[in-house]
Amino acid sequence: MIYFNCDYNEGAHPKVMEMLLNTNMEQTCGYGEDMYCEKARKLIKQKCNNQDVDVHFVVGGTMANITAISAALRPYQGIICSDMGHIHTHETGSIEALGYKILNVQTDDGKLTAKQINNICKMHYQDVNYEHTVQPKMVYISNPTEVGTIYTKNELDQLYCVCREYDLYLYMDGARLGYGLCAKNSDLDLGTIASFCDVFYIGGTKQGALFGEALVISNQSLKKDFRYILKQKGGLLAKGRLLGIQFIALFENDLYFQLAQHANRMALMIKEACMQNDIPLLYDSYTNQQFPVIPNRKIHKINGKYEYILWESVDQKQTAIRICTSWATEEENVNKLIKDLYYL
Repeated sequence: MIYFNCDYNEGAHPKVMEMLLNTNMEQTCGYGEDMYCEKARKLIKQKCNNQDVDVHFVVGGTMANITAISAALRPYQGIICSDMGHIHTHETGSIEALGYKILNVQTDDGKLTAKQINNICKMHYQDVNYEHTVQPKMVYISNPTEVGTIYTKNELDQLYCVCREYDLYLYMDGARLGYGLCAKNSDLDLGTIASFCDVFYIGGTKQGALFGEALVISNQSLKKDFRYILKQKGGLLAKGRLLGIQFIALFENDLYFQLAQHANRMALMIKEACMQNDIPLLYDSYTNQQFPVIPNRKIHKINGKYEYILWESVDQKQTAIRICTSWATEEENVNKLIKDLYYL
């Protein structure tokens, strides 16, 4: 079986494992206050072109989301999110379990627009009884989105401006951020994201790390007492250096971006093969997720050979599947899939 169902099937890049092994018997202080975490923070700040951001390390994406959102919202406030957003569709109600309402917005491509945010806030504050409803306070986006689409610099700028107008926090989920930044149609970099987002995270789990994400906080009001919240939510890892070491390995010599470029290249090979064989794509993605639309009567031809995700039924005769490449996807396996797609 060849796995194309997600981007964290493999363990970690050898350079990550090598650095963990080489430092294994060293004694350091805990909870992310060691020299390795500090070095990783400096590397990330350099890439963000901003020495004033705070950087915290957590084990996984859900932990990053619940901690950042908890730090930003008061009990009567909610978070605006696409109906495809990860916190809405794949985190088992973790945000609602904290007591915060997700304010869903229907999107065609997973991306929120400044106009949608403006409309929600206008509707809220024009209601004479607005204190009786949940107050919008944060906008949640991901880059790439759950369907592989990405934000442009102009779109992010517009979101930032409307968030400033209504005093909202802008939060970016970056579980696959490297894949988004390295997409051929991307005009974003970490410096731009750090300028426009109040808080975001750089995903490691899906991009070559054994586990771990780096939360980056730009907004001064969110920095104070953040470690209290991180501890309370279970995110302050005792052996914090395990996270810092991995991000050193990923960000020294730009390994993080090299791995993302590889995954995107593998995905675009699959995209090109679909286009050449008249296989429709549900979304126009240039990142590591592709969504071919396969006739139901032919889908059995790839069953048993490949692990993939049944995404959605397009109509009675066709189903969209998700093919996901990773930093470790082998070109040989991509070519096998392309060959089988050709004979569908």
